[in-house]
Amino acid sequence: MQTRMVAPELFRPPVVFPDVPYDHLLRKAAEQYPERTAIIYHDLYLTYREVLSMVNSVANGLHDIGLRKGERICLFTTNRPEYTVTFIAAASLGLVVSPMNPAYKEREVAYQLENSEASALLIQRELVPMLQLALQHTSLPNLKHIFVTGSQAPEGLPNAIPLSQLIHSSSPVYQKHADVTGDDLLSLPYSSGTTGLPKGTMLTHRNLTCNNLQFTTTLQTTPQDVALLFLPFYHIYGVMLMGSFLACGATQVQMERFDLMQSLELSERHKVTYYFTVPPVVLALANAPVDLGKLKSVKYIFSGAAPLPVDPTRRLNEKTGISVIQGYGLTETSPLTHAQPKDPACVRTTSVGLPVHNTEVKIMDLETGEKELPRGEAGEIVIRGPQVMKGYWKAEEETARALRNGWLYTGDVGYLDDDGYTYIVDRKKEMIKYKGFGIAPAELESLLMEHPAVMDAAVIGVPDDEAGELVKGFVVIRPGQSATPDEIMGFANGKLAGYKRFHFVEPIDALPKTASGKILRRDLKEREKAAHLTQE
Repeated sequence: MQTRMVAPELFRPPVVFPDVPYDHLLRKAAEQYPERTAIIYHDLYLTYREVLSMVNSVANGLHDIGLRKGERICLFTTNRPEYTVTFIAAASLGLVVSPMNPAYKEREVAYQLENSEASALLIQRELVPMLQLALQHTSLPNLKHIFVTGSQAPEGLPNAIPLSQLIHSSSPVYQKHADVTGDDLLSLPYSSGTTGLPKGTMLTHRNLTCNNLQFTTTLQTTPQDVALLFLPFYHIYGVMLMGSFLACGATQVQMERFDLMQSLELSERHKVTYYFTVPPVVLALANAPVDLGKLKSVKYIFSGAAPLPVDPTRRLNEKTGISVIQGYGLTETSPLTHAQPKDPACVRTTSVGLPVHNTEVKIMDLETGEKELPRGEAGEIVIRGPQVMKGYWKAEEETARALRNGWLYTGDVGYLDDDGYTYIVDRKKEMIKYKGFGIAPAELESLLMEHPAVMDAAVIGVPDDEAGELVKGFVVIRPGQSATPDEIMGFANGKLAGYKRFHFVEPIDALPKTASGKILRRDLKEREKAAHLTQE
């Protein structure tokens, strides 16, 4: 008889994290490991000493041109060392960094620059045309300074300052220009905007500093670790990884974007130990018709940002022998709140793991949010810890709804098991209501993907006068496979309680998703509504 390994809730006891400004994590690591490689980018290798000198130069240069504590600076680039250096340099001045998605179009660029009231912008040279379009249609009186990657000002932006020029003309010696505390605002990431306009999330120095240390303490990362970072730095997941692997003296290999074959080559060349990803990449790896032997140095494949389906996780583990685990977090929590235990015997694949250090979790009833629910019962996940945001930028009402008596109401539905592991069921706003019963789309999506012909799946509720909503599945069929909607529906419905049964299944070429891999169910609902109107 096999004994179930239990990780006790005291597995992660409260610890004391230093209350220091964000840039002090890099400064401490550079003091301890000055000649260790900090960042690898293509053929560029930067030591901790070099990264810190560049940070000091940029900070001194930004101060010399007049930027002061509390002002906002947007970063509009792909993953690259200039992003990392400018982020930490801004932190040392008390500036507030607002990351921007390099896939933004002019309307989105203008919105974030205007809403954040940014005084400065770092832009990648290739993205300058998009900024020029935004400037043609929007007046941005607060935007006084534009910095661009490379060594020359681009045509059309003659007043832009090349970042390399700023570095070479400024002192690499640290100068304290501002008194920065843990309560000061550090970062203003904008949500992906799956509903309504994107909103800024106010994260302090304490939020990000503590979360970087929660991450390194929980994962027990060391200076010998090498992390492959292709997850975008404009997303809070990427921000955490970028900072955490500098905080522990490790090496990070930066990629502008995900490319499967390149990620394998880099993993082999640099002996990567941590491969960080999102569910679509897990799916791609599991289905890849290539040898994954180049991942032989990888100890963990760590997935976050969206629920991780069980089937591709199992298949990837079988193909590689690597532990494939998931964590959980939100932009509002800097982001990490949960991770699996390091001991593979204690990992529970369908769970997001245990709370990280100094983090409390409760499950509250969905109707009022005032009644705490017992173990095993699903409700809204609420979280308290040093990584929880200060609030939403210019949105007092939304802040008041999300933050109540020191607890963050996540909008995610889940439950705790008897050992304290957390399980995510779905988003509160996306629960399907069938004759009064709540149905979690994520649960049904996972079931659809157990069918051998289904590569990806999404589930929504479609309006029905009698039932309220009926369950509809969208499926992406695996290349070389075939299955009719009725066959897939029969497969799934045979494993479901009556009220959860599918009423419709529709094949689709690809699912709409955010960059972090979250299914855009709203887009599928709009598609369904449009199809219904056409039929009428």
